[in-house]
Amino acid sequence: MTELYAKINGIELCYEIFGEGYPIILIHGFGSRKEGYKCQIPTLSREFEVIVFDNRGAGKSERVNERYTMETLADDIKELLNFLKIKKAHVLGTSMGGMIAQQFTLQYSEYVKKLVLVNTISGTPDNVGLEILKKNRLEQLKLIKNDPEKAFWDNAHIWFYHKYRKELKANPKKKFFGIWSAEDEIRESTILMPTPRDIELQIEALKGFNIFEKLHEIKSPVLLLAASHDKVCSKSNAEEMHKRIPNCVLRIIEKAGHESPKTRALEVNNIILNFLKNK
Repeated sequence: MTELYAKINGIELCYEIFGEGYPIILIHGFGSRKEGYKCQIPTLSREFEVIVFDNRGAGKSERVNERYTMETLADDIKELLNFLKIKKAHVLGTSMGGMIAQQFTLQYSEYVKKLVLVNTISGTPDNVGLEILKKNRLEQLKLIKNDPEKAFWDNAHIWFYHKYRKELKANPKKKFFGIWSAEDEIRESTILMPTPRDIELQIEALKGFNIFEKLHEIKSPVLLLAASHDKVCSKSNAEEMHKRIPNCVLRIIEKAGHESPKTRALEVNNIILNFLKNK
C-alpha cells in the first residue's frame, strides 16, 4: 500500500490503509512507528480496513518542535478519521498507543465502536520515573547510532520473555511467522529513528497522564490484552484496569513480554479478531 499524507491540525500525518471492511485504526507506542504493527496488518486486513499512521513527531509524520499533550494526540486521531470521512471505527492501541486510545475514547466516544488495549497502562509514573525513562531512551538512541546490534541485545530483556530471547539469540536470522527476525529488528531500529527532541516531547505529553478514575466512563466494549511477564506495563496494572472498565474482557498472554504482539502474533491476532467479530 502507498503511504499517504493528511494535513490536519497544522501538521502532516503519514498513514497507510490495508484491506477492506469495517475500519480499525492502530495507534503505535513510545518511540515507535506504524511499522510496529507488521504482525497484525496481514491478519486484520483480511477482515477489516486497517488504518495505520505515524503519530506526530514519529516515523514519516511531521517532526514538531513545540510541546503537545495526550489530548492533542487524541485530537489528531479524530481529525485523521474526519479527513478519511470515517464516522466510527474500532480503535486499537499498544503501550503508549493504548494510553492515547484511552484518551481518545474519553474525548470522542462517538467515534469508537470497540476498543482494544494491548500491553498498556492508565497512568504514567511520576515525573522522576519519566525522567529516568527519557534518560534511558536517549542513551539507547546514542548506542543504536554507534552499535545497533549491541543496543538491541542490551535491551532485549526488557521486551522479550526470557525463553523467547534465547531463541532469538540462538538464531538471529530466523523469521518468526515469516515476518520478522532479530536481524530485521536490529536493522529497522536504525530507520527513521526518533530524535532526542522527539523523545523529550513524547515524555512531556505523558507527564501527568492518569485516567484511572475516569475508566468507568468508557462505554464501548473493551478488550484488554496483557502479557504475563511484561516488564513495561505489568499484568497487575491490567487487572486493576479491568476492575474499573465496565464492559471489558481481560486476556493474559502467558509466557510473554511487552513484545507479545510480535512474539505471540497468532494468539494475539486470533483473540483480537474473535473480539471484534463477536456481536
